[in-house]
Amino acid sequence: MTRRVRTTTLTAATAAALSAALVTPALAAAPAAAHGGHDATRKAVRAAVADGVPGATVTVRRGHGTWAATAGVGDLRTGEPRSVRDHYRVASISKTFVATVVLQLEAEGRLSLDDTVEKWLPGVVRGNGHDGRRITLRQLLDHTSGIFDYLQDTGFQQTYATAEGFLKHRFDEADPQDLLAFALRNEPYFEPGGGWKYSNTNYVLAAQVIEKATGHAHGDEIERRIIDPLHLTSTSVPGRRTTLPKPSSRAYSKLATTATGPTYDVTELNPRLAYGSGEMVSDSADLIRFYSALLRGRLLPPEQLKEMKTTVDAEDTYRYGLGIADLELSCGVHVWGHAGGITGSNSMAVTTEDGRHSLAVNFNGDWSGNTGAVLEAEFCGR
Repeated sequence: MTRRVRTTTLTAATAAALSAALVTPALAAAPAAAHGGHDATRKAVRAAVADGVPGATVTVRRGHGTWAATAGVGDLRTGEPRSVRDHYRVASISKTFVATVVLQLEAEGRLSLDDTVEKWLPGVVRGNGHDGRRITLRQLLDHTSGIFDYLQDTGFQQTYATAEGFLKHRFDEADPQDLLAFALRNEPYFEPGGGWKYSNTNYVLAAQVIEKATGHAHGDEIERRIIDPLHLTSTSVPGRRTTLPKPSSRAYSKLATTATGPTYDVTELNPRLAYGSGEMVSDSADLIRFYSALLRGRLLPPEQLKEMKTTVDAEDTYRYGLGIADLELSCGVHVWGHAGGITGSNSMAVTTEDGRHSLAVNFNGDWSGNTGAVLEAEFCGR
């Protein structure tokens, strides 16, 4: 596998970033049950640091037992190590939270996945071939809408993805309408339902639908419906808060299309630029608790959980449901979860279908390392 170099910033992973985070080389491996420890997992996070990641933190829960480890540093200036309790920006992992709330609203009869975007956001999705009258909420959640990803707009990239642009605009205030404007000045990828393409714009819209359906900020609904019931004490939707809660490590980026050149401390930024597509902050223990509870049916009725797990073709090694991916590892084990990449942070959180074996990993650098290799090590061994 080639080295993953991030070329976009300030939001959840794009399709290429998600693919790179999920896809791993084919490995000759035994099922997880064949090994009792986590030696391979520990080696994998150390390998990521050897590859250039400043630091890594990983937490695993298997049955009733929890194991955690770190490698590398959380602060390049002081050499302070990473902590297993670090808060970090989870980026696209936020999409599973957003999709869960939408499905809860469906279960309550407050909306339907077959509703059009136009019904909830009249006149919002129009221009250059985009038409919210022909796009359903389901197509937003499974990325079959065809709506252009605002991250890929050249103006957005110039403003926020280059070193000069990021350092000047990292604290910019941006509303969803500003992000949508970047997307809608481009043509759609395909007709609604005519393909699959990862687009962060879909979840900017999904968050707005939550707000229209409930009359509350989408972050407040996530807190009321998921964070509080599961006691996710390290998880938040920070809005415009530019700093990370403690404990946390510094976050680093090259702010370039290569893995060379200067390394920038990008810890402080305005996550509102990611909005519903990747705004959230959490830690590894909370992410494990969330995905395990979700797959065990604690957050959704059976009908809605089945809908969430109804997948469409995405990339070669995984399929995409409603805000969640189904990844088949090299040893045949299936895990459900999501990857997340934002400036200075690269994460993955997954669980087996029964919710009994879960993993969350974070790198505090965005230009090297392979979170998929950590998954292979934990669930398949080496």
